Amino acid sequence: MKALEEAYAARSKKINKIEKVKDLKTAKEAYAMLDVYAVSGFDSVPEEDKTYFLKCFGIYYRPATPEKFMLKLRIPGGFMTSAQAKVIGASAEEFGQDYMDLTTRQQCELRYLSIESLPIIIKRLDEVGITAYQTGVDNIRGIVADPFDDLAFDNVLPSHNTLLKLQDVFLKKDEWISTLPRKFNTSITGNLSNRCNVYGNDACFVLAQKDGMFGYNLYLGGRVGIIAKKADIFLKDESEVIAAFESIIDLFKRFGFRDNRNKNRLHFLIEAVGMDAMRKAICENAGIEFASAGETMTKMDYVEPDHGKIQLRDGTLGVHTVVPSGIFKGSSMKRAGELAEHYGNGELRFDMEQSFYIMGVKDLEPLLKEEFFVEYKNIHTPYFNHLIACAGTENCPFGVIENKNDAITMAQYLSDTVALESGRVRMYWSACVKGCGIHGLGDIGFEGCKAKVEGVNGSGVHILLGGKLMGESTEGHTVIKSAPLEYAKYYTESIMLEYKKMRKDGEHFEGFYDRVLKNFTTAKIGFMMMLQAYFRAKNIEVDFGFETKVLTGKNEEFEVFELGRKLYYQLSRTEAYTAYERFTNVNKREKLENIRKLVPNIDENIAQMLDLILHSKENRRAVVFSEIISFVMLYTK
Repeated sequence: MKALEEAYAARSKKINKIEKVKDLKTAKEAYAMLDVYAVSGFDSVPEEDKTYFLKCFGIYYRPATPEKFMLKLRIPGGFMTSAQAKVIGASAEEFGQDYMDLTTRQQCELRYLSIESLPIIIKRLDEVGITAYQTGVDNIRGIVADPFDDLAFDNVLPSHNTLLKLQDVFLKKDEWISTLPRKFNTSITGNLSNRCNVYGNDACFVLAQKDGMFGYNLYLGGRVGIIAKKADIFLKDESEVIAAFESIIDLFKRFGFRDNRNKNRLHFLIEAVGMDAMRKAICENAGIEFASAGETMTKMDYVEPDHGKIQLRDGTLGVHTVVPSGIFKGSSMKRAGELAEHYGNGELRFDMEQSFYIMGVKDLEPLLKEEFFVEYKNIHTPYFNHLIACAGTENCPFGVIENKNDAITMAQYLSDTVALESGRVRMYWSACVKGCGIHGLGDIGFEGCKAKVEGVNGSGVHILLGGKLMGESTEGHTVIKSAPLEYAKYYTESIMLEYKKMRKDGEHFEGFYDRVLKNFTTAKIGFMMMLQAYFRAKNIEVDFGFETKVLTGKNEEFEVFELGRKLYYQLSRTEAYTAYERFTNVNKREKLENIRKLVPNIDENIAQMLDLILHSKENRRAVVFSEIISFVMLYTK
């Protein structure tokens, strides 16, 4: 505990402006005024309530939609009844332009709501057991879990009741409303498959076994761009899970930093004191010497969206509904509730990819013939089945790009140009660095940014590859920075053409990345994506892609030379030099023959690039890909 006290003392010399706002009143005092604001109108809402206090209850004012609010709902573990679905849908239809978002945390967001409508909506939701309490700012947010908890064949420990007990610790409790230094995200799964991004949260309770007994391993400190780390704690039963949770949130409340909000998440407290000290503090604070970690069991990927269904233990089905980018309608939510009643067991379950399942379906075919599945596919193309996109500029003040429709446009373009009959690729889009679209975990991730074309700033993306949900999850790596949106689709097309050409039977993109792309530097991968796009744009027909036999050892200088040598040969059918050793020519006096003589109509940019890569004087050669990218640009920066 002493380490936490010292770390807190070192960072307690000043507090951020939000902590000063909290001193103005309690969040409950602001919330108690909601009925008054509804009568008096938008202009009566104080600035601090709009910017902070009302967010504690899921009420977000968005300047991008003047005088309109977003209401973020708490859907525990993504579990929703048909009655709840119909009330949520009706509220969006009547008060929110028939629009709603499904989120990566298995939640729903209603938008375009007037201040006058909020008390009415909140009352209706409360009557069916839905609340928006503590879904924003410095609170313990909605807890995520496996959507098939207690029903799937891979569920070992049913965890939903435990989730509800964790929620009872803090929900609607004054001592936990707006009292944390920053938001706190929690996950729990008793399943073998990772369907809820379980390792991406501040506190993660993950299925494990120790000495032949099943329980949960504790992981801590996850956030956007950071995977949670093992805390070396095994929790043998529900009571220990709750005790550990209570201990963690208490420590975070007492010792979490309150100075720089960008560095106030639990991750930074653990970074300051070390995980060992954090573990000891958790045990001491709980009064329990928890066992050391067991073997983590949640390591598998999931496949249900690719097949449109999952068989459940009782013999019924969970039937998938694809909601591209999470853009949904209130009227459609109402209809989904009706379908769940008619064809299923009256339950819907939401997943982390902004889609959902109708549960307990006994007869699949009549359900899929419903008009609902014309607009929302049961199985879409591989580019849509696992598509994620956060709110973007239309509804979020932090968004740099529009995002949702950008993601849909990209998915449709790839569906048309690189059609895949099977396979899986997870494309995750975030409109900014905050990463609400968990872009770092996508097979292909897109992070919104600004990008220049001919000196003019516009919308762009950083493109990442290699994110994983399997194992203990892995963040992807940036392969192309600041790609203008209008060109990003061509670069992504390049990598998907390689996947289509090289994939083994039944191989998902993640497997293709591990088998092929992982052997190269990120610089080589990004350059190849741009080079192939350049070839297509210039109608240069050359069979030049990635190989499975790689000898360069992820050494960028070797990769550059080898690329130049092989491309020179592909274009001219002549070797650049007579002999090579360790990715350079043996005879240092040998002159490079001008490729323009061998290929009279060669593209001049490509010719100049090869001159630079293979220059006769070794000390004048390009040795990194950044030196030659300008030759294959489709635009001028």
